[in-house]
Amino acid sequence: MISKSTIDQVYETARLEEVIGDFVQLKKSGSNFKGLSPFSDERTPSFMVSPVKQIWKDFSSGKGGNVVAFLMEHEHFTYPEAIKYLAKKYNIEVEETERTDEQKKEANERESMYLVSEYAQDYFAKMLWESELGKAIGLTYFKERGFTDETITKFGLGYCLDQWDGFTKAALESGYQLTYLEKTGLTIVKEDASNAEGSKKFDRFKGRVMFPIHSMSGRVLGFGGRILTNNKKAAKYLNSPESDIYHKSKVLYGIYFAKQAIAKEDTCYLVEGYTDVIQFYQRGIHNVVSSSGTALTPEQIRLINRLTKNITVLFDGDAAGLRASLRGIDLILEQGMNVKVCAFPDGEDPDSFSKNNELEEVLNYLRSNSKDFIQFKAGLLAEEAADDPIKRADTVRDIVNSIAKIPDAIKREIYVQECAQIMNVSEGVLFSTLAQIGKKNQTDANKRAQPEQKAFDVVKNEVKVEKVDVQYELERKIIEMLLLYGKEQQEFEDLVLKENEEGELILEPESLHIKVYEKIYLDLQEDEIELTNAQFKAVYLKLIEALNEKEDFSVSTFLSDLNQDMVSEISGILMEEEKYVLHNWERKDIYPKEKKTVIAQLVSETILTLRCFLIKKRMLALQKHTENSHEDNKETLEEIMNYLQLNNLLNKKLNRVLS
Repeated sequence: MISKSTIDQVYETARLEEVIGDFVQLKKSGSNFKGLSPFSDERTPSFMVSPVKQIWKDFSSGKGGNVVAFLMEHEHFTYPEAIKYLAKKYNIEVEETERTDEQKKEANERESMYLVSEYAQDYFAKMLWESELGKAIGLTYFKERGFTDETITKFGLGYCLDQWDGFTKAALESGYQLTYLEKTGLTIVKEDASNAEGSKKFDRFKGRVMFPIHSMSGRVLGFGGRILTNNKKAAKYLNSPESDIYHKSKVLYGIYFAKQAIAKEDTCYLVEGYTDVIQFYQRGIHNVVSSSGTALTPEQIRLINRLTKNITVLFDGDAAGLRASLRGIDLILEQGMNVKVCAFPDGEDPDSFSKNNELEEVLNYLRSNSKDFIQFKAGLLAEEAADDPIKRADTVRDIVNSIAKIPDAIKREIYVQECAQIMNVSEGVLFSTLAQIGKKNQTDANKRAQPEQKAFDVVKNEVKVEKVDVQYELERKIIEMLLLYGKEQQEFEDLVLKENEEGELILEPESLHIKVYEKIYLDLQEDEIELTNAQFKAVYLKLIEALNEKEDFSVSTFLSDLNQDMVSEISGILMEEEKYVLHNWERKDIYPKEKKTVIAQLVSETILTLRCFLIKKRMLALQKHTENSHEDNKETLEEIMNYLQLNNLLNKKLNRVLS
């Protein structure tokens, strides 16, 4: 268990915008930050971060919360893991009691797989640095590649001994379960009737140098292993199999080490292999990632898209590799990103080129040889087509197909103009072809979207209108006002119910100078109103207690004591106004009035509206009772009339016209 003092220190020290900035490119928006949602595929920002409130809200997925909630949602951390991650980031010493064997058993499956993977990284690194075979084979290989001790340590590189079950035995002896060794793919288990245990266990990566694959937050998800012998039957590179924690299509090698540099430089270099990434990083170019030997996927591109809109794809001189990689560029264009391409000289790749040249020479080469994708693709395909008119026509169509992937209409037009010049084709023909492709894509999309319709079926367009839960919204508003303005001292015009000389009920105004939370509490107490939503009720009681007892009440400290479900709900309440910032009303000359300027009015109107709602609810209940009762309902009718009179008075105060 992590001590309360450690948790409090983490919440006090951690800056939400800094932590989220490691995963999402954030741009200033007034007093807040906004960015693309890390939880959904979008091109217009709907993700808001409030440094003042220390909460975030993703309006596209509905998720939200504090700094811990973000790490739990994005990185699938448990609560203790999120606290430890933040403690490590901010150099806070974690005080905790040792976990018992029983607690270890209770650890959920994903956490157990992470623990096994972290153990494996430590084990392989230990074998590399401390075992004779590791030093002679693995360390020698990395040194020959030109990697320094510092680089080898930073990337957690290691070596798996050339033994059938050396790693597996060590892991089992250290208390790790075979189930998770098998699920992470570190151990291969085969049934064997002749074996006393009923199965044989093998190390998947035996005799290979090891490249740990990290998540964006630095967790070990899986491994890549390179064989060092000339065994033609064995694959040169072997990756961990798909598991609950490792999905190769959603991971980029090096993203953990590159994320801050990508956001800072506002560009990303995409290479092909592990050693390309490491060599570039060692040379001083840190904004570099690799797709880990797999074909580029939309999920991998979206990881980069959160940090920057600019990507440069680096190729070696292999023509076949270039052709295959062009397909990946189309995927990048579909995400609305700006793509450049840079090819290295024949016989060179990013690894060898950065190893054999100084930093300034590498940077100069990248600057001089990075071409816009359309120039690069047109040049490459035109060279292949030569004087063959059929091939040339196919080349033009191929390029226009790529341009059609771009979501931005202005960019599409500029690329068409550029393509027309390079390929010596009229713009009119290209625009016509582009329109045909767009029409075909739209038709295909409509076909996929529409369910099969039987002939002569009549389609009814029924518009479903969601009914607003008035009481829920009013109770939500009360929680919002307590959180945002609970400690604010305000001048309220209170309404006291009195009888005038004619015996009629009237509301007389009285001036009251108190704090917002006191006003809300007293009003609800006076009318004996309890919040009906269980979550709001629990938060309300905690809030009133905290506001009453703590002079230095802060939202972030209050949220740190709540469970994460409550934190998520409250973040939605607190960030409600920020949603409208995304619409840029000022650009349309619309300037909404800030709530801060009308706090007292807002509080009074909310309480009055809740009173009116509850009165109306009570009147309807009494009315229903009279309809179903055969007794004398004189008293009930009098009660209804009194409520009606009070309702009219309250609505008059609210300036509402009643029918």
